[in-house]
Amino acid sequence: MQYRTLGRTGVQVSTLALGAMNFGRIGRTTQDEATAIVDAALAAGINLIDTADMYSDGESEEMVGKAIAERRDDIVLATKASMPMGAERNRQGGSRRWLVTELDNSLRRLGVDHVDLYQIHRWDPNTSDEETLSALTDLQRAGKIRYFGSSTFPAYRIVQAQWAARENHLRPYVTEQPGYSILQRGIESHVLPVTEQYGLGVLAWSPLASGWLSGAIRAGRDITTSRSKFMPQRFDTTIPINRAKLDAVEQLAKVADQAGLTMIQLALGFVTAHPGVTSAIIGPRTMDHLHSQLAAADTVLSADVLDAIDAIVAPGVDLAPDEKHDTPPALLDAALRRRSSPVGGR
Repeated sequence: MQYRTLGRTGVQVSTLALGAMNFGRIGRTTQDEATAIVDAALAAGINLIDTADMYSDGESEEMVGKAIAERRDDIVLATKASMPMGAERNRQGGSRRWLVTELDNSLRRLGVDHVDLYQIHRWDPNTSDEETLSALTDLQRAGKIRYFGSSTFPAYRIVQAQWAARENHLRPYVTEQPGYSILQRGIESHVLPVTEQYGLGVLAWSPLASGWLSGAIRAGRDITTSRSKFMPQRFDTTIPINRAKLDAVEQLAKVADQAGLTMIQLALGFVTAHPGVTSAIIGPRTMDHLHSQLAAADTVLSADVLDAIDAIVAPGVDLAPDEKHDTPPALLDAALRRRSSPVGGR
């Protein structure tokens, strides 16, 4: 296992991080299975575990808490908040009211008195940066969190938050968690230059592109991955975008074969090769998944292999732009792109 410094924090973290989204109902993973996965990941040298309050409505945090009992101090523990946690309208977002409450809920579920990294799961357009950063700064001073970061923020929001922290004498975000894979490279053109400029640690999620780069999805085979069952539209190869992904996968498989690598090693090695990335978050659902992903822990891709990948999916290109989670709201809601006509105007 390799280790890198998480941004400018001085904290050393493994280049593969264990994501716990599949723990519980989402991945149908039991407590015994989750504990075994955590045990094996830690034995292999992984020291960063990432979860979130909304993963299986808190069940993932509970499972992680039980799995790390008695060895909390050896783990860099990260969780997230801001996504809806119920029907009540204020049980979400980046307000002080919600973050203070929900952090206590996360600490209770995890069975700990602090988390090392507390992340805002998505940018909340209804809450000012000053409100969120002020709450996070106070929670840090109270000792309940050591650091805080953002997740899937558009580049311009990362910049705005840095300036808001500076102007209001608040602590800034020190990490960003964006989606990044060979098939979704858009952050290379906007997010990663910004995170490098501000010295943020980067924890990349979905490096296997929701299973497209796992080796299980190939031309002529039925797609039976667990993700395809609840997100079928993203795996329907009659849709042009998905056909483009499949075509890229077939070309990438040839590159992997010629380099003597599995598709997983190629995919994870690509993500961790970028100088702006600190760690790639893997999200195994089974022990077999974990072992196949741990095989990439020391993978270093040659310049020739990286050039071959660039020829298949160009730098800065998202093959499926509609699947991005950091799209500005005005691109999703037409009303936000229309200037209201003044009363009596032409």
